[in-house]
Amino acid sequence: MLIRYGYEMTLVCPKPTPMICQLDVHPSVTASVRRDSPFTADPPVPSRLYSDLFGNRCRRFVLPAGRTRITCDGVVEDDGLPDRLALDAGEHAVADLPDETLLYLVGSRYCETDRLSQIAWDLFGHLAPGWSRVQAICDVVHERIAFGYAHARSTRTAYEAWHEQIGVCRDFAHLAIAFCRCMNIPARYVNGYLGDIGVPPDPNPGDFSAWMEVFLGGRWHTFDPRNNRPRIGRILVARGRDAADIPLVNSFGPHVLETFRVWTDEIPSPLTVSP
Repeated sequence: MLIRYGYEMTLVCPKPTPMICQLDVHPSVTASVRRDSPFTADPPVPSRLYSDLFGNRCRRFVLPAGRTRITCDGVVEDDGLPDRLALDAGEHAVADLPDETLLYLVGSRYCETDRLSQIAWDLFGHLAPGWSRVQAICDVVHERIAFGYAHARSTRTAYEAWHEQIGVCRDFAHLAIAFCRCMNIPARYVNGYLGDIGVPPDPNPGDFSAWMEVFLGGRWHTFDPRNNRPRIGRILVARGRDAADIPLVNSFGPHVLETFRVWTDEIPSPLTVSP
């Protein structure tokens, strides 16, 4: 299937303001892109891409004083299948984990493993290790937190989400990631596009989504404690330890986000793409 994705934002700056945005699709996705209208700004601003420590694509530029509209639009080809399940995927002993996974085993800005460790072991320590334990973590988080855009707070941590019992998709992901790490299971934070493909349409305006990837059975697997069901058409943007590593917009000066629109829609008929 073909999925159209993109965003449009209007930012207002009181003076020229450097910014770093992580809004371009991840390098692992670029081979599936069938049409790409690249980053544009009105008024025009020069920009350039670089890779961060996690291999994400970061775009840096300086917005002028006043109002600037930035946008991107593209089409990606997807296999149309829901997230893959690997019910027999097992956990690894910490001593046997690959070196590159250890970064996702310890606490981070929004995932306080020290404060959640006892809660995690009380809830999940008696469960059989492996896929079913991670799914149990997702089930608890899904039931614990009430979702609502009005509940969004950029400073909320996993520990606070556990006690406040409210949040948005990033809070679901942070809490589930923290619980996995407490159980010695590497877990990392992911953001990207996720449209209402194969599910009833959400009446809320489109937004970027957050989920997690967990290392089991020698590879990374997708889990989504917010939706807690396999979904179709995820478009990866960035991965990191938590949201602090991969902010959508990192501004080095004051700005106001005046408008914000995100779209992720299946294209119902074949798209003719010029060679």
